[in-house]
Amino acid sequence: MLFTSFTFLVFVLITFILYYLPIFKGIQVLILVIASFIFYAWSFPALLLLLIVSIGINVLTSFKICHTENRQVRILWAILGVAANLAVLGLFKYGALLTNLFTNFFNINPTPEDALIQTLLHLPLPIGISFYTFQGISLVVDVLRQQDSEWEVKKHQEKYFVHLTPIRYLLNTSFFLSFFPQLVAGPIVRANDFYPQIARKYFQDISWELVFRSLVSGYFLKMAIADNLKDYTFWIAYPYYQSQGTLTNLILLFGYSMQIFADFAGYSLIAIGLAASFGYTLPQNFNFPYISRSIAEFWRRWHISLSTWLKYYLYIPLGGNRQSKVRTYINLMIVMTLGGLWHGAAWSYAVWGIFHGMGLAVERLLGWDNHSQSKESDTFQWPLFLTDTIRVVAVFTFVSLGWLLFKLPEFSQAVDFMVTLAKNIEVGPDLTRMAPVLIFSLPIVIYHLPHWPVLTNDRPKPKIIKPVEKSLFWKTMTDLSFPLMLIFLLLNSGSSNAFIYFQF
Repeated sequence: MLFTSFTFLVFVLITFILYYLPIFKGIQVLILVIASFIFYAWSFPALLLLLIVSIGINVLTSFKICHTENRQVRILWAILGVAANLAVLGLFKYGALLTNLFTNFFNINPTPEDALIQTLLHLPLPIGISFYTFQGISLVVDVLRQQDSEWEVKKHQEKYFVHLTPIRYLLNTSFFLSFFPQLVAGPIVRANDFYPQIARKYFQDISWELVFRSLVSGYFLKMAIADNLKDYTFWIAYPYYQSQGTLTNLILLFGYSMQIFADFAGYSLIAIGLAASFGYTLPQNFNFPYISRSIAEFWRRWHISLSTWLKYYLYIPLGGNRQSKVRTYINLMIVMTLGGLWHGAAWSYAVWGIFHGMGLAVERLLGWDNHSQSKESDTFQWPLFLTDTIRVVAVFTFVSLGWLLFKLPEFSQAVDFMVTLAKNIEVGPDLTRMAPVLIFSLPIVIYHLPHWPVLTNDRPKPKIIKPVEKSLFWKTMTDLSFPLMLIFLLLNSGSSNAFIYFQF
């Protein structure tokens, strides 16, 4: 059920009305669990069984951790829970890849009679499995930490996992893992952040401004920008890019960077708006990533919920940057390689992760991950502005080259694209393909520009420069942008298409 479909609109309206009816005020969580199950089962009902199995694994293991006095036994339950989550993810997401590796290594040619091999090779990829599996791991680890006497719980935090009855715990955990606004593509929610929110919600408490702004922005980015750009960035697929000039291919790649941002940021904003309409807060997932001055900063701004998850549940447990420099670089490579594979069961995603891991390691080695500070001045600091601009362009170029591995999943095709850029430098530009890309990308550029480093609060700046996003002019323009986005949604939406991150 696509967020952009009429069916989904009807589904949300029915759920919303039932949710806030006074007669159902005591079963709000149950209503959302049932609605989420219907949403997930809509296109492929059989896959609902897998979601239920995942819920069962995490309910059992985390509940056992909650109610086990022996610390060693708690740790064993936690290991079992994490291992079971990874096993389910590994089977359905990486079963075909690993089976191919096995058959190639041992030179096995599977026949139709090889039932097990054929089953593994043709397992369906359940939509959203990467997201709800990571949330399940978050639950198991967070419950263990809250129960572990060696882990310091903040004074204002209640041990909200412990005092729930088995039925309530089952219901809350089912809700946490299946909440439909973010079930299939995030943002990834941490158990510690979500469970304290589970309570009765009231219609009068809805933050309508947040709902409106998030939904309008999200649907505009998805339907008016990403869905239009996809019809033009199509031409950097294999083999079409081979006949196009260097400038045309570069503009199309620029457009794909804009498209993937608009598509995924659009989904995240829609999810945040929908969750807010039911009284729940989801984490911010994007913070103007294309004005980043370093790759490290990019990962603090792009897919924030994933990078945060990787930081707390993988990077820090591996030792983070608390050990030697060499170990820090190794940790970065491990985290980014696994983060790449999280996106898909293909070596191109692993290469994408290694590409970013190497970038982070080199950047850290050279000290480029830290932004130099400048003293406050009464004059505009052109050197700082130019330095920031060069860094932003360099990081954007690095990131865009990495997106090639998403658009061209065969690594050889991505290499061939780079070769084509050098070969076709004399081929003239195709304005019929370039112009629409630039036009539909313009709103994304405008969206980022006011947050350019020298114009925002993340650096010391001249006293005479007022942060753009806090100025009266900017607030007025922001308010006016929402009616314009609504007009474009009605008059210029592209053909409906699944969100890019649904495949992950």
